[in-house]
Amino acid sequence: MLANTRLLLATLWAGSVWAVSYLAAPSAFAVLDSTQAGNVVGVMLTRSAWLAIALAVLLGLLVARSVDLDARRRRWLYWIVGGMLACSLVVYLGLQPMMAAIRESAGPAGVRASPQWGTFAALHGVSQVLYLAESILGAMLVVKAR
Repeated sequence: MLANTRLLLATLWAGSVWAVSYLAAPSAFAVLDSTQAGNVVGVMLTRSAWLAIALAVLLGLLVARSVDLDARRRRWLYWIVGGMLACSLVVYLGLQPMMAAIRESAGPAGVRASPQWGTFAALHGVSQVLYLAESILGAMLVVKAR
């Protein structure tokens, strides 16, 4: 029962990262103007971060209580969960607020017309790398959680 629950939660977490990062966010930017898309994606990323926190706690508790895991596999799972949570929190608590401040200070002309465009683009690039890392860790989590 615990192994199935671990797998279900791991799949939910990894799937949510994949769905938001590679389906929902690009789709929003494809059909909405950049300001609206940024707002929609910002809400999705906030909800994803809260989901990541909840799932990290639940998975940590399940791993701690799972008698079917040897010490090495348990360590792997803790590291993967911690890595995924770290990626999510760095984006949510660090990069997103900085990007939002740049967007807000840019005014009606938008971020691309702002002198801070380079900084915004760099922060966005770092966030994409972190989501890629979280995606890879999510695949590892699904494989190791069974």
